[in-house]
Amino acid sequence: MKKATLIITATLLFLVTFAGHSFAGGKEFNGTIVYNITYPDSKMDAQTLAMMPKTMKMKIKGNMSRTEMSMGMGTTVIIFDSEAKTGVMLLDFMGQKFAMKMTAADFEEEIKDLPEPTVVTTDETKEIAGYSCKKAIVKVKEKGSETESEMVVYYTEDIAAAKNNELNPLYKNIPGTMLEFSKEENGLNMLLSAISVEKEKIADSEFVTPEGFKEVTKDELKGMFGGE
Repeated sequence: MKKATLIITATLLFLVTFAGHSFAGGKEFNGTIVYNITYPDSKMDAQTLAMMPKTMKMKIKGNMSRTEMSMGMGTTVIIFDSEAKTGVMLLDFMGQKFAMKMTAADFEEEIKDLPEPTVVTTDETKEIAGYSCKKAIVKVKEKGSETESEMVVYYTEDIAAAKNNELNPLYKNIPGTMLEFSKEENGLNMLLSAISVEKEKIADSEFVTPEGFKEVTKDELKGMFGGE
């Protein structure tokens, strides 16, 4: 159960943060972005690492997004409305289906005590999934500490929708859609790199919670999987 707790908790922490990743600028994008996921320097044993998700798929339609990740025990989906700043997390693990709703207040509570990041944009570029991306460096200094960590982001201004990254605490000031970035939480370092970007029609049904999911709170969900 310890390994299951690590997988569930780390993925939840990652997805709650990533759910705020909507898109900047005035060019609306409808389609699907698929990211490859690797775990450089993560403190996990080989068995746990093998169970972690290897890809992430994000479907976007206007202000709506649907993020999907599959792992050894099941599938996690987040449906997010960047206009209303609300969402729902759907977990289908080991034959059990749970839905955890997230309000705008929930997101604010998650990020209220996090340090303010500084973004340094550069002239360096890199092509990712057919798009020219600009490099930015995100610097974060922990509260009460002089230690500063840095994360490299590659973003494009050629894919966009209604909102920017305002709910993403680390990347809220990135002026475009991130096609390569990382997230570190409790020793779990995830590097996401886009491998495909497809413009296509997305059905409204992708953003509706299916039947059969039991609604739970975040504390209830963590308790079910042995989290503290």
